Amino acid sequence: MPSTQQSTQQQDENAPTITPGNVIEVRNLVTYYGTRRILNDVSLDIREGEIMVIMGGSGSGKSTLLRYLMALEKQTSGTINILGHDIGKISKKDFFNMRKKLGVAFQGGALFSSMTVGENIMLPLYEHTNLDRKTMEIMARMKLEVVSLAGFENLMPSELSGGMIKRAAVARAIVMDPKILFFDEPSAGLDPVVSSALDDLILTLREAMGMTIVVVTHELESAFKIADRITMLDRGDILFQGTVEEIRNHPSERIQNLLNRRSEDQTIDPDEYMKRLTGEDVKGGLA
Repeated sequence: MPSTQQSTQQQDENAPTITPGNVIEVRNLVTYYGTRRILNDVSLDIREGEIMVIMGGSGSGKSTLLRYLMALEKQTSGTINILGHDIGKISKKDFFNMRKKLGVAFQGGALFSSMTVGENIMLPLYEHTNLDRKTMEIMARMKLEVVSLAGFENLMPSELSGGMIKRAAVARAIVMDPKILFFDEPSAGLDPVVSSALDDLILTLREAMGMTIVVVTHELESAFKIADRITMLDRGDILFQGTVEEIRNHPSERIQNLLNRRSEDQTIDPDEYMKRLTGEDVKGGLA
C-alpha cells in the first residue's frame, strides 16, 4: 500500500499545471521540419472564453503552431499545457480524454462524401460515446439548428454549398460540446457575405456556449471583427500579441506592412546571394 507521502506526490504530479484563467499555455516551443526550423522559441497564453486569432504571412509558422495547439503533435523542445495537462508528460489515457474536449473545424470542411450530413455530425458520438442512435440523431439536429442548417441532416455533402459545408463542419466540431474550438482558415474560399455570416457564428458560439476559440486566418477584416486578442507570427517568431486596437496602432513598420499588404524593399548581400545560388560558402569552400 503506498505511503501518504507517495500518494501526495502522485496527486501533485497529476495536478493541473496551468495558470488559473488560461486553457492553453505554450512556453519556448521550438519545432523543425527535418532540419528546417519552423517555430523559434514561441510562448503564448490562451485564456478561457476568449477568441484568439493567429495571423501571419505564408510560411510564418501559423499552421504548424495550430497543429501543436490541437495536440496533433508532441513537442521536442519547450512545453505545451492544454486544459491543465502537460502534453509532453500526459498518459495515453488522459491524452485521449483530453482530446475529446477539443473541437476542430478544418479548412475544407473534411466531411466524408459517402455519409449524410447527419451521419458526419454524429461520427464523434459514435467514436467516443455509448449513446443510442436516437439520442445521437437528436444531438446532431440540435447542433444543425445552432449553425442554421436545420432539416439538412439527410443531404449528402455534395448537395451543399461551400458555406454550408463549413457550417456542417462546425456542427460536427461542437457536437460533443468541447471546451476549446479550433478553426483553420474558416473564411477560405467563401464570398464576403458568407464569410461575414461565419464570423457571426463564431461570435455566437463563444457567447452562447462559453467556448474558447482559436482561429487561424489571413483575412484581416474577419480577424478584426472576431478577435479578443491577436497573435501575429513572422518567420517562426511571435511578432505581436495583443488586442485589435493595439495592433492597429502599433508603430512597427513590419507589422503595418503585413496588415496593409505592403511589400518591403530588401537589400541583398552579394556574398550571401552567391552562396544561395551555388550552395557554397563563398568565404571558405563548401557550405
